Amino acid sequence: MKVSRYFNAILLSFLFLIFFNGCNVNYSSIEDPQPSWIADAVFYQIFPERFRNGDPSNDPDKKSLAGSFPHDTTSEWHVSPWTADWYRLQPWEEKNGKGLAYNLQRRRYGGDIQGIIEKLDYLKDLGINAIYLNPVFESPSLHKYDAATHIHIDDNFGPNPQFDRKIVQTEDPLNPQTWKWTSADSLFLKLIQEAHRRNIKIIIDGVFNHVGMTHWAFVDVQKNGPNSKFKDWFTILQWDDPKTPENEFRYKGWFDVPELPELKEDEHGLIKPIREHIFAVVQRWMDPNNDGDPSDGIDGWRLDVAEMVHHDFWKLFRMKVKSINPEAYITGEVFWEDWKNNKLMNPGPWLQGDEFDGVMNYEWAAAVTRYFIDKKKKIPASEFVRQLKKLDDRYAPRFQFQLMNLMDSHDTDRLASNIVNPDLFYDKKVSPYDNPDYQIRKPNAQERKIQRLIALFQFTYPGPPMIYYGTESGMWGGDDPDCRKPMVWSDMIYEPEAVTVDQQPRAVDSVYFDYELFHYYRTLIHIRKNEIALRKGEMNVLHFDNDKDILAFTRKLGDELILILINNNEQPQVIELDKIAGQDWQNLLNGEKIKVQENRLKIQLQAKEGAILKRI
Repeated sequence: MKVSRYFNAILLSFLFLIFFNGCNVNYSSIEDPQPSWIADAVFYQIFPERFRNGDPSNDPDKKSLAGSFPHDTTSEWHVSPWTADWYRLQPWEEKNGKGLAYNLQRRRYGGDIQGIIEKLDYLKDLGINAIYLNPVFESPSLHKYDAATHIHIDDNFGPNPQFDRKIVQTEDPLNPQTWKWTSADSLFLKLIQEAHRRNIKIIIDGVFNHVGMTHWAFVDVQKNGPNSKFKDWFTILQWDDPKTPENEFRYKGWFDVPELPELKEDEHGLIKPIREHIFAVVQRWMDPNNDGDPSDGIDGWRLDVAEMVHHDFWKLFRMKVKSINPEAYITGEVFWEDWKNNKLMNPGPWLQGDEFDGVMNYEWAAAVTRYFIDKKKKIPASEFVRQLKKLDDRYAPRFQFQLMNLMDSHDTDRLASNIVNPDLFYDKKVSPYDNPDYQIRKPNAQERKIQRLIALFQFTYPGPPMIYYGTESGMWGGDDPDCRKPMVWSDMIYEPEAVTVDQQPRAVDSVYFDYELFHYYRTLIHIRKNEIALRKGEMNVLHFDNDKDILAFTRKLGDELILILINNNEQPQVIELDKIAGQDWQNLLNGEKIKVQENRLKIQLQAKEGAILKRI
């Protein structure tokens, strides 16, 4: 890290302390630190419980489910077999008579931190240099968005759950001086170390709008009622009357979900006691040994439901994060403005330089879906170009190189299934549980061609691309929970998918690691990493043709020039471009050379095919 960045960190720490203590600081007047590595990043999102079971000895037991939906710790339960047909009920699940949707919420597959460590070399070979982890903090659920604490990594993700539970009991959650390191915490720090040794960054999910029913502060409120010192941490709608047999205790949950009690805010965001605790948590994971060198800590945060926390808090949050590590990356989930009316949220207000470095670029994914995937509702190339420009015009140009360009995540249907089910608005009714017409089948060869074309566009577009785990190995599935299947690995043999949600027979879909798709993604990633113009170059649309459904654009940085050609047509098309300098170009995908004659380039692309050309 440069000396100037150390000085900047000291300055930000000083200003943070002033601002935190109530003085009025004009944040826009100081340097706005941006992570220098983010334009070069290729992200890989990992849902820890479903990525890899590296240590079966730490697998969850039935007691660990207590406090999570559907609150069933009495029915028979076992760790689910990793390679089983996702839709087929296991024998013990059939016994409770509740159906698939109910039992999917009870399933645990044993994914853990050791499993991630084991697969770092796989990710390195793929070309990944940044990992985004869904929540890793202690929680009873499969998804971990209902934290029991932010102080510790989930004990079932570490090597010794029973030992870790004893350690936690000796601490005061409000006093960081009493916080210890559990075996799960230590293994997570080893993951950071091993990732950094491979030049891979780690960012984690920060869920600071709500916690879980088993969170230590909420448990105290439930136990002590109005006498709890944490009663002001939550919005209590009604206290229990001990004189009645009923429990009248009511509180505000995220979207009225009782499993997710919301943390209390005032007109400036999370109230001071909560804010102070969260900032202590931030310090713990960004600089674990508290020596002023953040190299042993995480490299940033992905902030859940960011639009539901006041801007003032995020401004303070940014100052705290950047005071520890100016190179840290802060990205937010800014998703729906109006779900009923198909309106996604404009992230511009969070991208003013004083809150986030980027967002999960769902609006971009929706536009890509309309152009590449939809059929009846498909937009033409001209409208696609217009929509992309409209998105980028809402924030400063540098943010275009900092947004996480994703096509799928833990909150959407998988890209492959998105393609199988065209003409559905992005992330709306994209599941067999709320749309009986949604197809759960495996994509066919033509649909895989569309996936590859989208990937080509994703990896040649400005901004760090993000792969959701398993997209590269061929996984498919609808929206939550089906997008959270166990990872498909090459060293496992999987049972075919052969039943419907209602347990009826259907056409058999084989499940296996797709080597051809993997190598295509690997090729795209390494092309992007080898060509600085694809990471940091200006984008310029050269040509589009609505009738042919073709698109051509360049990425240029200095003398480096890359030409990207897209044939989105279901038929082969000839692309002809005038005023193209140079005599020879090479397709970086296959090594083919294309000659330019009289400044005119001519190339034929097969249906749903693209080319990445570099001037020789």
